[in-house]
Amino acid sequence: MAGWKGIVGNNYVAESFDSYCHSLAWSAWRPSFIVLHNTGIPSLAQRPQGLTAKHLDSLQAYYRDQQGWKGGPHLFIDDQQIWVFTPLTVSGTHSPSWNKVALGIEMLGDYEKEPFHSGRGLAVRRNTVSAIATLCAILGLDPHTLRLHREDPLTTHACPGKNVRKLEIIQEVQDLMVQRHAGEHPIKPVA
Repeated sequence: MAGWKGIVGNNYVAESFDSYCHSLAWSAWRPSFIVLHNTGIPSLAQRPQGLTAKHLDSLQAYYRDQQGWKGGPHLFIDDQQIWVFTPLTVSGTHSPSWNKVALGIEMLGDYEKEPFHSGRGLAVRRNTVSAIATLCAILGLDPHTLRLHREDPLTTHACPGKNVRKLEIIQEVQDLMVQRHAGEHPIKPVA
């Protein structure tokens, strides 16, 4: 399709995702915040081994050929890795009101039904928190600007599901950012 932005199609663990993001030039497009989604279908149960390159190819065909979109979400995150889909340095398609101004992150799972605090859901959560912390640090985004897909006024979905609690995610992102950057900017004593 003409105008399709392409996909990166690479997968990373938390540390290598951080290095990858630091290698990018964020000049053409800078997002203002991050929107969190869940796939719903497929659920974690439907992808017992997580996502694969073949799954991403199928998603590309779905978004590009069936939906007629110019792009998709920026990241797909499962319990093992962080997949970069639409290049992070261009706008994607994921949330009607915020496509032009926000990064879209899809988490593998149906968090209306599947747990997000234990098992594979917890592993997805940890990978997601790590990715958000990296992106907030690099782009200078306040974690409090995080939005859930269901907060989009043009959306009727309950995405990312009732088991995803926004304030908990924000707190975990903040805690991880402090942990990663502890000691970088020590407070100077007042003379």
